[in-house]
Amino acid sequence: MSNTSTTKALPLIEPASDAAAPCCPPLTERPFTTEEAETAARMFKALGDPVRLRLFSAVASHEGGEACVCDISDVGVSQPTVSHHLKKLKEAGLLTSERRGTWVYYRVEPSVLAAMGRLLTIAPAVT
Repeated sequence: MSNTSTTKALPLIEPASDAAAPCCPPLTERPFTTEEAETAARMFKALGDPVRLRLFSAVASHEGGEACVCDISDVGVSQPTVSHHLKKLKEAGLLTSERRGTWVYYRVEPSVLAAMGRLLTIAPAVT
């Protein structure tokens, strides 16, 4: 029997659709289009629940940039409720997931955090 590790680094991939990452300019740059407003509203609505915000924060701050559901489920609600909230965060494009054996691992794509940060910044003055 070999001691070769079966663990491998996963490649970073671009989101499959625009829904996976906000496409909005800073709020102070110009008014949003209908599509931009709908995308931003989905994200903020998903984060408007305290349990979802705690789960999102747990994934985003977890060592290695991803978290097993087994490591983040202690948020004061039942496991089925945790699964429901994680599903809502995925539907809003805030999380991605991958099943490994019996566990699901969640990740916040760096592009999502960067885009959310840009959304709430003041646009630089044009000179």
